[in-house]
Amino acid sequence: MSSTDVVVASEEQPPSPPPQNGGLQGKKLSSQTLRRFDSLDAESGHIRGHDGHHSKAVDWATILQLAFQSIGIVYGDIGTSPLYVYASTFTNGIKNNDDILGVLSMIFYTLVLIPLVKYVFIVLQANDNGDGGTFALYSLICRYAKVGLIPSQQAEDREVSNFRLELPNNGRLRRASKVKSALEKSNSAKYFLLFATMLGTAMVIGDGVLTPCISVLSAVGGIKQATSAVTEDAIVWISVAILIVLFVVQRFGTDKVGYSFAPIICIWFILIGGIGLYNFIKYDPAVVKALNPKYIIDYFSRNKKEAWISLGGIVLAITGTEAMFADLGHFTVRSIQISMCSVTFPSLVLAYTGQASYLRKHNDDVLDTFYKSIPDSLYWPMFVVAVMASIIASQAMISGTFSIIQQSLSLGCFPRVKIVHTSTKYEGQVYVPEINYLLMLACVGVTLGFRTTTKIGNAYGIAVVFVMTLTSSFVALIMIMIWKTNILLVIAYVLVIGSVELIYLSSVLYKFDQGGYLPLAFTAVLMTIMYVWNFVYRKKYYYELDHKISPEKLRDIAANTNICRIPGLAIFYSELVQGIPPIFEHYIENVPAMHSVLVFVAIKSLPMSKVPVEERFLFRRVGPRELNVFRCVVRYGYTDVRNDKEPFERTLVDRLKEYISEDQWLSPVIDNGDGEGNSKGESVDREEKTVVEKKEGEVVEKELEVVDRGWHSGVVHLVGESEVVAGKGSSFGKRVLINYAYNFLRRNLRQSYKVFDIPSKRLVKVGMTYEL
Repeated sequence: MSSTDVVVASEEQPPSPPPQNGGLQGKKLSSQTLRRFDSLDAESGHIRGHDGHHSKAVDWATILQLAFQSIGIVYGDIGTSPLYVYASTFTNGIKNNDDILGVLSMIFYTLVLIPLVKYVFIVLQANDNGDGGTFALYSLICRYAKVGLIPSQQAEDREVSNFRLELPNNGRLRRASKVKSALEKSNSAKYFLLFATMLGTAMVIGDGVLTPCISVLSAVGGIKQATSAVTEDAIVWISVAILIVLFVVQRFGTDKVGYSFAPIICIWFILIGGIGLYNFIKYDPAVVKALNPKYIIDYFSRNKKEAWISLGGIVLAITGTEAMFADLGHFTVRSIQISMCSVTFPSLVLAYTGQASYLRKHNDDVLDTFYKSIPDSLYWPMFVVAVMASIIASQAMISGTFSIIQQSLSLGCFPRVKIVHTSTKYEGQVYVPEINYLLMLACVGVTLGFRTTTKIGNAYGIAVVFVMTLTSSFVALIMIMIWKTNILLVIAYVLVIGSVELIYLSSVLYKFDQGGYLPLAFTAVLMTIMYVWNFVYRKKYYYELDHKISPEKLRDIAANTNICRIPGLAIFYSELVQGIPPIFEHYIENVPAMHSVLVFVAIKSLPMSKVPVEERFLFRRVGPRELNVFRCVVRYGYTDVRNDKEPFERTLVDRLKEYISEDQWLSPVIDNGDGEGNSKGESVDREEKTVVEKKEGEVVEKELEVVDRGWHSGVVHLVGESEVVAGKGSSFGKRVLINYAYNFLRRNLRQSYKVFDIPSKRLVKVGMTYEL
């Protein structure tokens, strides 16, 4: 039987059932009896990967080293909160000395409940193969339930070693299954989950704008203690200069200064903890009474509405808490837990306690609590370290913003931007030039516009609490559906943690007109951009899915004598994962030529952080062998580096040759030549098998030669650049969204060939208009 007699299953065909009763023994099978199944499902069976998805397994020496490094990367934001918490809480001064105890008590229990209990011991467990953040939570849910809005799920994706979830098998399966089924059946739930993820993303970006402003402005403002000659205008302009320098040096990457972060923040924590202990002993050790939550009740009884409004200042004590989860990919769960419990938490408690002791004796100093409470001999060292710590805190949130933009790109939720990986040592360190300069302009604008930390603090609180509330909602869903946690524990989590966060959220929203509108305005703009891009992205995908070229149509195109085959290897890029895009037929109609080897490549992002390199490429053959046409899905996780070690085309060709070599074992070609089975039911003898294997080997060698010749003749990259317009009869809103908003973004941002790093000399753009 020749290779041309092999029957190839089309892309839409289901896999053939395996031969029964001993496989080939008992009868001789014809090509019609044992059809070849050549699809991504079959290919996935040849992937060998490591099992498990746990976080990094490391020894204790490494864990302790990571714990030390995490102090500099993770805690800069929450560590600099003592600069402005009391000033933001008592904006109208201290009216009763015991109010200090009530505020200290709330700060203490808020630090215990949110950073310690919620994040350190609960949320960190909801990591995605060691990565954290809102996107990681959404990825976990997408992997467990089919809630994605793009129909690109494939069975072989679940065979990726990191994809599988180890789920507890207990008596709570029924409840989890009901929740999963409800999510999968409800389009509203799918849209809501995506909306919540986009909202969290936008809020974190807003956090990335406000953190540098409030941190730098608070630190630089301390210079007023040394000299009264420095005006407020001078402080603002010094802060602006520092912010501009901070954003300009982003392109060098955090790795260049990374090793200096941890020692500086360690010194900062030692100083604020030591000064706090000194003030506690010197001024009023009786503030330890604040451990009694009765003082919280008394505080609200005395101040009523004013106490509720002041919660917007108290919540600033936990700003940067989300960084513990968002930056988890650089460290391990255990290292974050150790550094938080042993260094950060004790230092913060001592700092706030010491400031409360000082304020009990100096009520009038509340607006400059931090610097007023520092002993004179330590003022300048603390000022220098405070400025450095505030810059580091800003750096952490800016880096986090870059990372979350990178994650959003893989969802099709953000316009194409350039992602630059700045470190060969730390995979997660990225730089996004366009976003960096937009953040710089926003930070400078906010600093010049608001000028004081009080107003910026009102805006800052909203961004912080919104993200925390969204995280709590996702974690509650994961508890029920994936972890299958006891329902009583889930209820306790929602009632305790959720209630505290909602109370804080209500307070910060009250200050909407005092600066609180700022993060909501940022979020509205970002959400609009993300929604427009995602809406058209999905519409384009469905259009291509509905108009994709069938394998039969491709055979007709290849068999057309008017279409010549030219030497070379063509890589045709498309966003369509399932099938061949209609733009290829448009190309053939205008350029009646096909290269000797043609590979349709779809870049696919899986809902997971990383895809092992050996499991990245999935090939299938399209049409008969002599066509030399293949389809390839290249799978990446949302933190994977593309083209990091060698050119993409070289890697793709190597993987293609491996696929062709292995493909013969998926292609049963056993036949007696007449299309009928052996009537005697005898098994194929060894000599006939040898002949068949030899013929198959010769066919494979010829095919590999064709690929090599195509590679040496030259590689051409064909990129589909589809114009999109609203279809006839579309509503006014849809026409505005597609014809104007989306096309404005597409024209003014990075093109797809630049994202793929395709050499311009070998690039051919194929244009086509889609009416959506």
